[in-house]
Order: sequence, then C-alpha cells, then structure tokens
Amino acid sequence: MTVRRIEVRERVMARNDELAAQVRARLAARGVTAINLMSSPGAGKTTLLERTLAELGEPLDMAVVAGDVQTQNDADRLAVHTGRLVQAIVTGGACHLDALQVNDALDHIDLDRTRLLIIENVGNLVCPASWDLGERHRVVLFTVTEGEDKPLKYPKMFEKADWVVLTKTDLLPYLPFDVDRAMRYCRQVNPRLQFLQVSAMKGDGMDAWFEFLRRAAAPSAGA
Repeated sequence: MTVRRIEVRERVMARNDELAAQVRARLAARGVTAINLMSSPGAGKTTLLERTLAELGEPLDMAVVAGDVQTQNDADRLAVHTGRLVQAIVTGGACHLDALQVNDALDHIDLDRTRLLIIENVGNLVCPASWDLGERHRVVLFTVTEGEDKPLKYPKMFEKADWVVLTKTDLLPYLPFDVDRAMRYCRQVNPRLQFLQVSAMKGDGMDAWFEFLRRAAAPSAGA
C-alpha cells in the first residue's frame, strides 16, 4: 500500500507568503510603510501606540491594525487617540495574525491618505515570528519586567526582527534587570538588531522612537 503525505503546514505557510507579497506590493504602490509590532503579552504595545497616535498620528498619516485573541479592547483604546479608523482583528483564539487578515483589513483603510501602517500583532513570542504580514519592518518590544534571556528562549522572534524596543524602562531602578546582558543576548541571536529604550508612561526615549517612525514613513525610505 502506498501512503501519500500532505504537508498541510507547508502549504498554508506558502499561501500566506503569497498573500504577504501581495500586501507588500499593494502598500508599496501607495507609498505606505508597514511595521509589524510584536511582543509577549503585557509588554506595552498598546500604551506605546496610544502615545504615538496622540503625538504623530496625523503628522505621519498613521493607520493602525490591532490584533487580539478574543476582544477589541486594544483597538478601542487606540481609537480614542485618532480620528481615523482603527481596524480590529479578533482571531478567535489564534495566536498570531496572518497576511489574509491584514489584506482584508486594508480594504477598510484609506491607503491614499496613509503613509505609515502599524500592525499590532497578537501578544506572543512564538507564533507571530513565522508569519509574514507584508511588513517592511519587524519591531519586537522587550520589557524590563521579563527576564534578560528572552532572546535565547524565543530566538526566532529576535532572529526575524529588525529592531528591539526595550520598554517600561522607568521600572529599571526597582528590578534586577541587566540591560547590557539583555542586549548582549539579543545580539547573540541577531547581530543586526538595532535598539531603542523607552518608557511610554514617563516619555523617556520617545523622541528616538518618533524619529525612527518619521524615517520609516519618509518617501525615500528603502524597502
């Protein structure tokens, strides 16, 4: 008897990559830069985006897609800070966003009035690392309330990232978190990583984050 094995995961991932390429081309045709913002739960993605929208939402023509497992709470929080539509994607239990969901979300966003698209992925350091969403930049938030060895425990997330944003730095005086060690572990996994350190609550380091976004959204920014 002959057995034929169907690699379902490989076919699903291949289809996602095709859709991600379509998303990337669709955004490039409109001059839109997409940033895939990822982290573990509670690392501060939504708080960072709240402050970002309040300061730069209109100057950078910013749109947001907010992913969550069961609620649209994060999207509701973000919508307070912008007059634009915040597109919520509720995955119904899935631990990541995929390119089809992002492509569908773009149908409801005025891309002609958008320069920067922020995709707030589901809080998870495993699943989102494997799924291309058509983004130009991958940014991982790494909070000081986590252990310094997160990059060693979840290497794929950091291998695939372009930037690491160390968050909640205002808590450093109260925690046994070694920033140098954390950054060393990050570079051990991915020597190309670039770093920012911020406290969205206190405002520390936000100017550098804003400058990164301005450069990303600039018409001359490379793909």
